Amino acid sequence: MVSVVRFSEAGGPDVLKLEATNEREPGPGEVWLEQEAIGVNYLDVTQRNGAVPVPLPAGLGLEGAGRVATVGAGVDNVKVGDKVAYATGPLGAYASGRLFPANRLVHIPEGMTADDAAAVLFKGVTAQYLLKTTYPVGPGTTMVLYGAAGALGQLMVPWAKHLGAFVIGVVANAESIAVAEDLGCDAVLVFNASTLAAEVAEITKGKKADVVYDPIGRVSFEASLDCLRPRGLLVSFGASSGTPSAVEVGTLNAKGSLFLTRPSLGAHTADIAEYRERADDVLAAVAAGIIAPKIWGRYELNDVVKAHSDIEAGKSVGAVILKP
Repeated sequence: MVSVVRFSEAGGPDVLKLEATNEREPGPGEVWLEQEAIGVNYLDVTQRNGAVPVPLPAGLGLEGAGRVATVGAGVDNVKVGDKVAYATGPLGAYASGRLFPANRLVHIPEGMTADDAAAVLFKGVTAQYLLKTTYPVGPGTTMVLYGAAGALGQLMVPWAKHLGAFVIGVVANAESIAVAEDLGCDAVLVFNASTLAAEVAEITKGKKADVVYDPIGRVSFEASLDCLRPRGLLVSFGASSGTPSAVEVGTLNAKGSLFLTRPSLGAHTADIAEYRERADDVLAAVAAGIIAPKIWGRYELNDVVKAHSDIEAGKSVGAVILKP
């Protein structure tokens, strides 16, 4: 039997239910994947609680790693026994086994565990497109990054430093300052919407930031705009505090001809070749020691409610994975 987590209504962690189902034969272009580790991302939380709606009832999860057990007709990029991982949909990663499109699987390099692959790939691809496509970070770039001590920040900070950026990390509390500093942040600020822009201006001697990466949303949006230099870019890519309020186009002009974007992983990985290029870049960065998987918590699949509860309570400091 196969264990699968599903939910039929949006709500708190307790809407997640573990169900038993049968293994299925893969169709053309599919594989049956026996999963060894499943990545938990904050997007999962927002899909579960309804902030990011998904058609219900549904499975959950977009990231996993394991071994190919069976292949369908026409599959030529993987074979039975291959160690593979993925970091995009379709939904349904929270399961001990699943059908998955073969062309969206990537091979796990020798020396990397399934746990590490499931902890790094989704967040790594996110970091990759944010740092290299949304805004091409390089020598001389001054950036502000919220959640610098969190799971995504633990990848973005060292990668940005490798690319030559000056990184101002923003954290939720004083306890996270040391973590962000150890990752390589040049300066670390505890978030306060009323003082953040002035603090960034002081650190940069009035120049402010070229780019602000803001996954927080509603409570931080105005402060993020005010942290930017003229013609700077605000990257609003999350909404952990709620969706930001609508912004008047004239406001961007008044604050210095600012740019604003709302990128998504889906738009940056829809093309198979582009997805593979980004995933390969992440795995190469791991192999080169530029970034490293940092697993904060491992939970059994049947403890998924606790995993989500701990994430929402702000307990996690690093990646969280589920073990089937």
